[in-house]
Amino acid sequence: MQTNGFQSQDLQRFSAVQKLAYEVVEAVQAQLLTGMTEKDAVRLLRAELASRGVSHMFHDPFAWFGERTAFKNFWINLKFLPSKTRLQKGMPVILDIAPIIDGYSADIGYCFVHGGDPVIDQMDRVLLQVRDHILEAARAGKTMRAIYREVDTLIEAAGFINVHRYYPHRVIGHRLGRIQVGAMHRLRWLGFGLPTYVSLMSRTWLSKLFPRQIESPLWNDGRECDHALREGVWAVEPHIATPDQRLGTKWEEILVVTRDSAYWLNDDATHCRRATANGWWKSTQRPAVDVLARA
Repeated sequence: MQTNGFQSQDLQRFSAVQKLAYEVVEAVQAQLLTGMTEKDAVRLLRAELASRGVSHMFHDPFAWFGERTAFKNFWINLKFLPSKTRLQKGMPVILDIAPIIDGYSADIGYCFVHGGDPVIDQMDRVLLQVRDHILEAARAGKTMRAIYREVDTLIEAAGFINVHRYYPHRVIGHRLGRIQVGAMHRLRWLGFGLPTYVSLMSRTWLSKLFPRQIESPLWNDGRECDHALREGVWAVEPHIATPDQRLGTKWEEILVVTRDSAYWLNDDATHCRRATANGWWKSTQRPAVDVLARA
């Protein structure tokens, strides 16, 4: 997987894949009906991706309903896979997909409430504050470990809890790049193509053993992340929940790190458009597709 050295035309391709991913989850939101299961939602996601010509994915689609959006009782990785939980009025929904088109990958997370819930609005405001903070901290050259802990502090100060600590290896983000897919990618493990899973996990465990020699492809609060973000594209996914884990919310989008700065890939992610339309957030930084296209 190529992870750095991207040109402006590459970023345009990443942006197009990310845009398509958000179009897919919004299309599926419109099709979800009360009584459908997470497995039904995943079937809809696969169908929408296929209708747009997507045949390969960084990971299989995920869908979580209700308290599962807060990863409540996710004591084993198999709990992340889609279940028979049925959608009810007022339930939060998280859809997470990662299409690959011509080798360019994106990984996005999208949350909404089936019927609306004002608590989610409060949480989404916090997550946009987190988004701004991550960019500022990355530009300041802070370590990945320090940024993770500062995000935790912001979440706790707002009265919520960090859910990304329940992800495998406590990740708040991970490397993305250009992926050359082949026949072996059709073999899946925990939702990932086998070559991708083996590559990610081997480098992850080696980085834990030799943090100064091996760069981790994951972003967490471990000693292997006690350095500034490396150049390339990263999928960042802060995830929070109410203290009782009644509901959770997240977003996920691409952060572009250059040799001397950092930028969000674009401001076209659904959570950005929704916050801007509601009048409680406005982008103050130019995105990578704009800045680097004119560099």
